[in-house]
Amino acid sequence: MLSEGGSFMKGMVIGGLFCLVLSLLSSFSPVIESRTEGHHQHHHVKAASKDELQQLSDSRLQELNDQLQVYCVVMVQPKNLVYWATALDTWTKHCDKAEFYTSESSKALEAIDLNEKDDWARLRKALKHAYENAGNIRWFFVAQPSTFAIIENLKYLVLTKDPGQPFYLGKAVKSGELEYVEFNSGIVLSYEALKRLVNVFQDEDKCPERGRALWKLSEDKQLAVCLKFTGVFAENGEDAHGKGLFNSKSVDSLISESMKQNPNDVVEGCCSDLAITFSGLSTNQMQVMMFGVYRLRPYGHDFHDLLTFYPPKGSDND
Repeated sequence: MLSEGGSFMKGMVIGGLFCLVLSLLSSFSPVIESRTEGHHQHHHVKAASKDELQQLSDSRLQELNDQLQVYCVVMVQPKNLVYWATALDTWTKHCDKAEFYTSESSKALEAIDLNEKDDWARLRKALKHAYENAGNIRWFFVAQPSTFAIIENLKYLVLTKDPGQPFYLGKAVKSGELEYVEFNSGIVLSYEALKRLVNVFQDEDKCPERGRALWKLSEDKQLAVCLKFTGVFAENGEDAHGKGLFNSKSVDSLISESMKQNPNDVVEGCCSDLAITFSGLSTNQMQVMMFGVYRLRPYGHDFHDLLTFYPPKGSDND
């Protein structure tokens, strides 16, 4: 009996391990890099330098400026109502179109109710809605309400980029073999990238609405997995000098780190002059950022920028 019982237990253990291995293999399979035709290798995407812009005619610059619009997709929940209200009152005013997508309706603030609790399923629905309601807008910025974004700097980054190419930009990081863009730093998608993404949503084998892995992938990782099947890969947004433009920390945290690591040149070691996002700010800090970025001006100083991104018509922009 003991021998039979031992054999039974061994069989149970081996069978369990076999099932575990199969589950792990199935969960990791989407992460295997599968480059498809039409993938454009531009892993580090840099903003145009001033010299590059000066080579463009005034009419071409104005044409690019007129065509460039950004659709902001802001993912909110009633439990984050204070951040939701602050994002509505601050940086989202600078989007050409801003929509707030919520897990459930709120009486306090208006948003598109997706009636979905799962983070990944909700993000899928929001992106599909944005794609179907974009009109002539060709750039999409996906963010959480706790992220602070400077939309004009985002427009400068993509000014000379073709939205007909598949761009998936932000702060690119790596987890195992998977490269993805961190959600809390903001995610930028071109129209072509979003179009491919919406198409692959229809393929449950490649891009399931409900994850089938043993452990649940975060929505930013799941997004990268689905995009990889369409030949779209995560890319790091940088200025002309190679500094990252998307930050997962607040300004004061970055300055504190720079004071320790670069005490002789704190500002240069901190952040790009054309930074696009900061994260981890309190709502009060977001209001202070709004004042510093858009209202505080040194009298008599002119930065001689080659073009100006004006706020949307009818906006109560700062």
